[in-house]
Amino acid sequence: MTDVNAPEVEASEVELAEEEATEVEAPEEAEVLAVPLADLQPALEAVLMVADQPLEVTAIAAVLGYPTPEVTDALNALAEQYTADGRGFELREIGGGWRFYTRAEFAPVVEAFLLDGQQARLTQAALETLAVVAYRQPVSRARVSAIRGVNVDGVMRTLLNRGLVEDAGTDKETGAHLYRTSSYFLERIGIGSLDELPELAPFLPDLDDLDLEESIVD
Repeated sequence: MTDVNAPEVEASEVELAEEEATEVEAPEEAEVLAVPLADLQPALEAVLMVADQPLEVTAIAAVLGYPTPEVTDALNALAEQYTADGRGFELREIGGGWRFYTRAEFAPVVEAFLLDGQQARLTQAALETLAVVAYRQPVSRARVSAIRGVNVDGVMRTLLNRGLVEDAGTDKETGAHLYRTSSYFLERIGIGSLDELPELAPFLPDLDDLDLEESIVD
């Protein structure tokens, strides 16, 4: 004899199983942090201080783990605070991103520092080392030292930090690091290519005669 109620019981069991599976698989809603404004501002300053390009609010919020509206309010509050305090810098939103900028009224001071300040000047030793790299590139530190007759490690670090010299790979025979002048170097001296350098190379010693000295320096 057929049990007419059996299919209904099986259907109920299937529906119950589906409901339980749905409850298990449903993701929990993310908890939104509600933090005081004073706790968020220092974090924003730290991130913006190291930014080399404008940062979008959504990107900052994702990194710091704060809601986007709260980050926007904090950025606006910081910008207003810097203006009210008369700081030499300001926080601006440009092109959909936030970044620190020096204030326009201090542009002459900044320009004087960059063009005529102490950090813009190179010592005689640095200029001589830069000239050797320019005319003998790609060249290793050892070869530059051999030409100048002194250790140039410190001077080369200065030129690298200034962006005037850059890495040019390694020498296949000796494995020594090679260096060359950068595009910034061309920009600073006002030429388009190394072909425009004055004829100075003939006055430098022949590096083929310095192989022994180079091996000693290495």
